[in-house]
Amino acid sequence: MERWKINLYALWLTQVLSLTSFGLGMPFLPFYIQEITPMSPETVKWYTGLLNALPALTMAVMSPIWGMVSDRYGRKMMLLRAMGGGVMIIGLIGMVTAMWQIVVLRGLQGIFTGTVTAALAFVASNTPTKNLSYAIGFLSSSTFLGYAIGPIIGGVVAEWFGYRVSFFVGAGLMLVAFLMVLFIINEDPNSYGRVREKQKADLPWYKIFTPVIMVLLVVLLINRVTRTVFTPYIPIYVSEVIPAGKSPAQWTGYINGLAGFSTAMAAIIISRIADRYDKRRLMFVLAAITLGLSFLVLRTSSIMSFTLLYGVMFFTLGGIEPIAMSMTAELTPADRRGTLFGFQGLLGSIGMVLSPMFGAWISVAYGVRAILWIIPVMLIFNIVIFMVRGNYARRRHHVEEDHNQSL
Repeated sequence: MERWKINLYALWLTQVLSLTSFGLGMPFLPFYIQEITPMSPETVKWYTGLLNALPALTMAVMSPIWGMVSDRYGRKMMLLRAMGGGVMIIGLIGMVTAMWQIVVLRGLQGIFTGTVTAALAFVASNTPTKNLSYAIGFLSSSTFLGYAIGPIIGGVVAEWFGYRVSFFVGAGLMLVAFLMVLFIINEDPNSYGRVREKQKADLPWYKIFTPVIMVLLVVLLINRVTRTVFTPYIPIYVSEVIPAGKSPAQWTGYINGLAGFSTAMAAIIISRIADRYDKRRLMFVLAAITLGLSFLVLRTSSIMSFTLLYGVMFFTLGGIEPIAMSMTAELTPADRRGTLFGFQGLLGSIGMVLSPMFGAWISVAYGVRAILWIIPVMLIFNIVIFMVRGNYARRRHHVEEDHNQSL
């Protein structure tokens, strides 16, 4: 088997493990913090927003820096840094005794982790260009599958053994992923470092941000807000609507699990389709379908129908991000893809900062369910971008055709 495939499949498994480790405990933070410090429902909402915004904020600062470091010193080192940091931080969160300790650790999480960006940069720089769409889509599925498995297992573990044990199990899984990267992953030394200095001198880092890539980065930012805005508040929503006698933790796990599984399947299936069709048009169709599904989610009243519709919506929504990421990677030289994915991580983190801030404000002012209205609003923004970009591309194509005919 070719080395890039061995790396891809091994990284896929390590990402499933690492994202499962985060998903075991993090989705249940609203429940966990109430065990540590009793507080009012309004205070829980604000802390939920803070604890989800803080790691995204610190990651937004560090992602471009780690991306540039990876272009110079290698992506495997960045994977080991992210996973090693994850082992320590997840384990320590399970040992906290005060709220300020969780706040500090969540801030450090954004500084020292970031396995998704590190893995994407590795694959984008060590995969043949013709296989990039498949590789990025396949790897993205591991992220969403890990997010699907983690909450399901975490909900059961929390129900039987408590929330702290969920974090300890997560730290153990992250350690396994760290060891797999250390001993299995093999990076091409020609993809980074001094051997690339001449090419880098020819292309300064800021010149990779062409107009097309900038548009795609905006699409990714909006999509990240859309995908993450309601997630931190699912435990609170479930607690409000679930019938008496049912476990909020388990249903939180089911909702997050189905959404993650749907997104993982979308990353695999839709990325295959994207190799055969126009990627921009496919993203437009996916956004339009998701918009329709989002209105159905808003109208549902039972926890069962919400879970199913939310999961289906995440299938179409989850196909947009891998397509946009593969397009940006294809348009960027291999030796600059670490920098590219670092800035993608920056924008993704900004989206994850904005999401809980919007959610906290709206939930306090109008209730948790009102947060769901952000999803169709964000989708409409992306649909407009796809339409404007499509019209521009068609006009440019016609101008080029007229010019060629005149010659």
